Amino acid sequence: MSVYTNVLPHELDEFLENYSLGQLQQFAGISDGIENTNYFVTSSKGQYVLTLFEELSLEELPYFLELMAFFAEANIPTAHPVKDNEGNYLRVLNGKPAALVKRLNGASIDIPNEKQCSAIGVHMARMHVASSKFKLQRRASRGIDWRKQTAERVMPKLNQEEQALLQQELAYHDSTKLAELPASIIHADLFRDNALFIGDELTGMIDFYYAYNGSSLYDLAVTINDWCMNGDSERNKHNSAALLQAYQTVRPIEQQERDAWQTVLRAAALRFWLSRLQDKHFPRDGEMTHIKDPDVFKKIIEHRVNHIDELMEMWK
Repeated sequence: MSVYTNVLPHELDEFLENYSLGQLQQFAGISDGIENTNYFVTSSKGQYVLTLFEELSLEELPYFLELMAFFAEANIPTAHPVKDNEGNYLRVLNGKPAALVKRLNGASIDIPNEKQCSAIGVHMARMHVASSKFKLQRRASRGIDWRKQTAERVMPKLNQEEQALLQQELAYHDSTKLAELPASIIHADLFRDNALFIGDELTGMIDFYYAYNGSSLYDLAVTINDWCMNGDSERNKHNSAALLQAYQTVRPIEQQERDAWQTVLRAAALRFWLSRLQDKHFPRDGEMTHIKDPDVFKKIIEHRVNHIDELMEMWK
């Protein structure tokens, strides 16, 4: 979430005339995240998040908005999109597709504890199980082809050590053949800044705009790589175990998934190393942008390669 497209007060006033949300009271840009333009919007009838989509098209967006509404109505803590006076979730603002969602209570956390990791595990599993009833389908926007194209683009920008690591990981994943793993709709970006808490209670999972129909284990890997890799090895171990054990109270992990765990963790880390390298070396213009450090995921890849025994310990 960043600000690439500026919105003026009178433009937002005109936009809100299409909704029954009362009068605009205040709004402010949100600097966290990297993909879309986001504003906090307060009207006389409530608080909302306005998103202007910088990459996704009007044709692609119904999947995400319908999905968020579906999960919210299934009592999974997600932000419900707001319909306009014509019953639509989507409109256009300043030439960009735009949507409002209800703003959830709570705040993201920097250093999660075991109870918070357990909460994420339970609700992720509930989301995966519930998604079997969602009828729309979507493929990954950052799959194998994207990985190869992005690697080729960033490779000249890297030093010799980084190039060697990237080439190693590309070769590893090209040579690794995974069995077909259990699938569901996955968030694919459930980092700490995309989860809201009040104390140890999870009040919201947000920013579903990378969601697609894919491997449930991959979703777990994305989240474990962010939530349980924060410098303190003992805390990481306990947080990983708490998250995985809580997840399995809702959806047990199959043996073939456990066998694929290292490969999927490395694939998840590679995806975010590449996207952060792309954002660093080929930044987009914006008024308020947030570029995350790619070295975080370079180090996670190295750790996953060199600590195989630790990965098996997570399941005990």
